[in-house]
Amino acid sequence: MRTFIVAAFVSVSVGGAGMAVAADAGRPASATPAASAPAASAPAAAPAAAVTPITADQLIARQRAKGASLLLLDVRTPEEFAEGHVPGAVNVPHDQVEKRLAELDSARGKDVVLYCRSGRRAGLAADVLSRAGFRKLQHLEGDMQGWTAAGRPVEK
Repeated sequence: MRTFIVAAFVSVSVGGAGMAVAADAGRPASATPAASAPAASAPAAAPAAAVTPITADQLIARQRAKGASLLLLDVRTPEEFAEGHVPGAVNVPHDQVEKRLAELDSARGKDVVLYCRSGRRAGLAADVLSRAGFRKLQHLEGDMQGWTAAGRPVEK
């Protein structure tokens, strides 16, 4: 299970053995000597939206129960999308999400379920959406690889 915490700022705290641990959205935490940690804290940023996982079974149930309150966002390339996607998905490539926020604005109050091939691009897109004020972000566990490996239906 993957859980993404999306943040538009770097968080620094001092861990055990005098090490400062910094975590930045989309990158793994790294340890550096505590002496290099900033003396003053950075200005407070807007709260980050946590991206919660959703299983394929949960997604299918949600689509059947109340699809109108859900946006399923495939952030792969148009070519990947055309080869096959989760039924009901809308394609906005991860590198176009910021430019196409106006198209997604009507989904701001909905649950937005993101997926890509393996998870990296979904995390990048979630970061952009979080910074734009989307707060109901979910990530499809296993992404497209998991979906197809489980023999789930695919639209073309």
